[in-house]
Amino acid sequence: MTEFARPRVLVSGCLGFWSCRYDGSIIRDPVVAAMGSFVEFVPVCPEVEIGLGVPRPPVRLVRDPQLRLVQPDTGKDWTAAMASFTERFLSDLGEIDGAILKNRSPSCALRDAKIYASAGKGAAVGHGPGLFGQAVRARFPDLPAEDEGRLTNKSLREHFFTTLFAFASLREVAKIGDLGELVRFHTSQKFLLMSLSQAKLKELGRIVANAERLPPAEVLGRYVRGFRAAFLRPPRRPAVVNVLEHAFGYVSEGLSRSERAYFQELLQEYRAGRIPLSVPREVLRSWIIRFGVEYLLSQTFFHPFPAALLLPMDSGQGVG
Repeated sequence: MTEFARPRVLVSGCLGFWSCRYDGSIIRDPVVAAMGSFVEFVPVCPEVEIGLGVPRPPVRLVRDPQLRLVQPDTGKDWTAAMASFTERFLSDLGEIDGAILKNRSPSCALRDAKIYASAGKGAAVGHGPGLFGQAVRARFPDLPAEDEGRLTNKSLREHFFTTLFAFASLREVAKIGDLGELVRFHTSQKFLLMSLSQAKLKELGRIVANAERLPPAEVLGRYVRGFRAAFLRPPRRPAVVNVLEHAFGYVSEGLSRSERAYFQELLQEYRAGRIPLSVPREVLRSWIIRFGVEYLLSQTFFHPFPAALLLPMDSGQGVG
């Protein structure tokens, strides 16, 4: 059984931890709930932390002309309080591997909070990140950060999990500080990196080779930065198909004609965006196990996160 590093994940407190929404409610998010056995969550509710009660009159983002956090019912401006708390909290947070924040929230949203022209009545004039969410993005630009709404999309969710557990594993390697451990880690990540960027795979290979004989700390620092950069964009389907076909070559001779045809059908479905990566990957992994291809079994591409997180839910909606 694969042992996974335990990611440390910043999460909005209202997503299953505390009844801290403006109306005193809590959101039982199924993705966050499923992750609970496999990650260390760091929950936070910025609005409660700055002194807003539960329940409370809602706050909103107002562009006047700078972005401010105001409470229309009381007329109070909470911008400075939020900025002060955010700086203090993020400075003391320590290392994390990713974040899941509440969508549409004027504090936590990463991209879709409503922005108004004034604290008075009127329709929203735009959308953008909440003040806390924006600061998280700025402080951790190369870490995976999503809102719970987008994680209903199966393909996006699986890439988020893949990134999260890969980063947690690398964090443990960096903590050990041994270049031999880094070589073993890089070897296990080759197929995953191949699916993301051939250029990054070669760049990271050169860093690991360490022809310049740099100190371990410097090598590890360069590798961590390069590895994280490789995950900034989800893999392109043609690149993933190439990796799947390459791995398929290791087992195809032992398969029947109908099995080979079935796998090609799955690749076509994945290419067309009708099924997530986990479907052809899990079928291929079953054959890798059947034929005992140890080299492929050691590749995290084929088991990037705990199987219990292969959740069936899928919004079916494309995400930008």
